[in-house]
Amino acid sequence: MENNIKKSNRGSIGFGSSYRKGKQCDLKESSEIGAALGGEIWMIKPDRDAKAANPCLWMQAGVVGFKTCNNFYDCTSCKYDRGMKEQAEKGKHPSWQDAMRKRSSLERVCRHTLTNRIERRVCAYNYDCSNCDFDQFFEEVWAAKTGFQPSEIHTLKGFRLPVGSYLHHGHTWARIESGGTIRVGMDDFSVKLLGEADALDLPPMGKELFQGKIGWGLKREQNLADVLSPLNGVILEVNAQVREKPMFVNHEPYGGGWLFAVRNPDTKGALKNLMDNTISMDWMAGEIEKLEGMIETVSGPLAADGGTIMGDIYGNLPSLGWKNLTRTFLRTE
Repeated sequence: MENNIKKSNRGSIGFGSSYRKGKQCDLKESSEIGAALGGEIWMIKPDRDAKAANPCLWMQAGVVGFKTCNNFYDCTSCKYDRGMKEQAEKGKHPSWQDAMRKRSSLERVCRHTLTNRIERRVCAYNYDCSNCDFDQFFEEVWAAKTGFQPSEIHTLKGFRLPVGSYLHHGHTWARIESGGTIRVGMDDFSVKLLGEADALDLPPMGKELFQGKIGWGLKREQNLADVLSPLNGVILEVNAQVREKPMFVNHEPYGGGWLFAVRNPDTKGALKNLMDNTISMDWMAGEIEKLEGMIETVSGPLAADGGTIMGDIYGNLPSLGWKNLTRTFLRTE
C-alpha cells in the first residue's frame, strides 16, 4: 500500500522524483531537496524508478545517483562536468571513464550510447575519446550535418510553429541540438509569405553571423530579399541540399530545409532576445493579423474568422509588393 502511494506521488512536482510533506527541521536533510510551496514545506528527491529524459554521462556511468543533462551534451562548456572532473582528480570519486572501464567488455558502450544519442555501440578506444575517430566524426560532422523534425508543431491559421525552437522577429528560427550545435532556418511564415525562391545566397562555412544583422539572402525572379540572422555564431555547416534545391525550405522549413549549423561558445546566451514557446504564439498571432489587414487592402474583406492563409502569398497577391512585405515582416529594406 505504501509503495502504491509513493508511486502515485511520483512526478507531480518534478519528473522522475518523489515527494513528501516535511517540517522545518527536514530542510537540513542533505539527501532531499527542500521547497516551500503554498506555505507548506515539501521534501523532494529522485527515486530509484526515475528515468531522465536527457541523462547525464556521470549518472549513466554510475558515479552519481541521478542527474539530468541541462547543457545539451556539450560537456566541454558544462560547469557540472568541470566540477566532477576536479573532484575525480582529487580522488573523491572515480571519473566516469574509470567507472565504465570496470564494466565487462560488452558493457563498455560508447558515451553517445550512454546518453541515448545513438544505438548500441561498444567503445573501442578505452574511453580515450580525444583519440576516437568516431567521436570526432559524431561531434564535428554527423551532428552538424543531420537535422531532425521537431517532435511537436503548433498550427496557427495555416502557419506552423515548432515546439522547442526559438523565433527571431525577422521570421527565422534557432534550435539547440545535441552537443551544443545550433540549427538555424527560416520560419514557415516567411517561406509562405515569399513563396519558393529561385536561389538562396548562403554564406560559406566559417562565416560569422551576428544577431539582427543581414545573414543571407534569397531571390525570386527579379526580387531580392535580405534575411536577418537570429543569433551570433560561426557557421559549422551549410545545408548543401537547400543550396541546390531551395524548394526544400518551403516543404520542411524546420526539418530538412534547415540552412546552417552554428557554433557559439555561450550556447544558451546565443538565444538571448529570441522568443520561446511561451511568447512566440502571441507574437505570431499579431504578425498574422497584420498580414490579414494588408491582404484586405488589396483583395477585400476576409472571412469573419480570417480562415486559413494559403502558401505563396506574394505569388497570389503581387500587388502586396515585395519590398513592402520584406520591410514589414523580415524587418529589412
